[in-house]
Amino acid sequence: MEAPRLAHTMGSPTSPCEEVIKNLSLEAIQLCDRDGNKSQDSGIAEMEELPVPHNIKISNITCDSFKISWEMDSKSKDRITHYFIDLNKKENKNSNKFKHKDVPTKLVAKAVPLPMTVRGHWFLSPRTEYTVAVQTASKQVDGDYVVSEWSEIIEFCTADYSKVHLTQLLEKAEVIAGRMLKLSVFYRNQHKEYFDYTREHHGNAMQPSVKDNSGSHGSPISGKLEGIFFSCNTEFNTGKPPQDSPYGRYRFEIAAEKLFNPNTNLYFGDFYCMYTAYHYVILVIAPVGSPGDEFCKQRLPQLNIKDNKFLTCDEEDGVMVYHHAQDVILEVIYTDPVDLSLGTVAEITGHQLMSLSTANAKKDPSCKTCNISVGR
Repeated sequence: MEAPRLAHTMGSPTSPCEEVIKNLSLEAIQLCDRDGNKSQDSGIAEMEELPVPHNIKISNITCDSFKISWEMDSKSKDRITHYFIDLNKKENKNSNKFKHKDVPTKLVAKAVPLPMTVRGHWFLSPRTEYTVAVQTASKQVDGDYVVSEWSEIIEFCTADYSKVHLTQLLEKAEVIAGRMLKLSVFYRNQHKEYFDYTREHHGNAMQPSVKDNSGSHGSPISGKLEGIFFSCNTEFNTGKPPQDSPYGRYRFEIAAEKLFNPNTNLYFGDFYCMYTAYHYVILVIAPVGSPGDEFCKQRLPQLNIKDNKFLTCDEEDGVMVYHHAQDVILEVIYTDPVDLSLGTVAEITGHQLMSLSTANAKKDPSCKTCNISVGR
């Protein structure tokens, strides 16, 4: 198992300036915890006066990296050879960080100029709360360490996927999207009570709601983007929407051109699976200039509505023609209210397959098809 690596940006980008923890003798770095308790077989020398880091600052936070800096008293500063960084998910902040000698969880870096960048997708996940504390250390000729007391504990939260990360997901999704099939409608399945409530309390207009936490953990639309979920996949043999649904026995159907046309923008939102052979792609349709459009423009890769691998809208002989990818399940979010009078509501004849529901579904972090090399 590869050990965590610390990287910093002060030196040459091609030559690492920090120590990989596995290159150190694990027998010699049985570290004390934040309360100062040492293992009986600890190889660290008795604590001497080394400056204790204080006024810790975290900056430049991404989904899988952050910069850290701190202040130190000048006393004995020149004796510092290493930094010990105790980085943990917030819920585990009181646990012993050396559970096993052969599975180190502390990060060890050479004493480099600050700020330094901590980076690594194998221990940092997006949109996750962490705690961090720091010790200074002086490595002795016999391999033992003299260490300072722990600094104060700082809390911070990593960021969502950036457009760069989402573009990597987009490129992976394009590989498996498959050939394009025609479609004519978007549809939304719900229980009868949902449509009754919409008529009675919202003037017949379905209202956007905040997207749940299904899909990639780092997706910037989860818990933030407001919209209405639609489907558009068709059955291969009929060219029509499937009659089964996990979301309710009543279906609202609307002509594709009423939601998706040259006056709307199309964005890529996510690519994931739920421990299954089939994959989901989330797309966002936003009327040009709408609040949803402005939200997506800052965070999501925009797609050409006439030429992309997932959902297209183009004019042929004066008629709008629509196609969708065959080999992924598309989940389409429309960011504005939709009036029921623009379509029809009818009961479906198929089954309600709850096993296909994606509500708050967790992404398979081990799937090589739909994961990228950053924190899950």
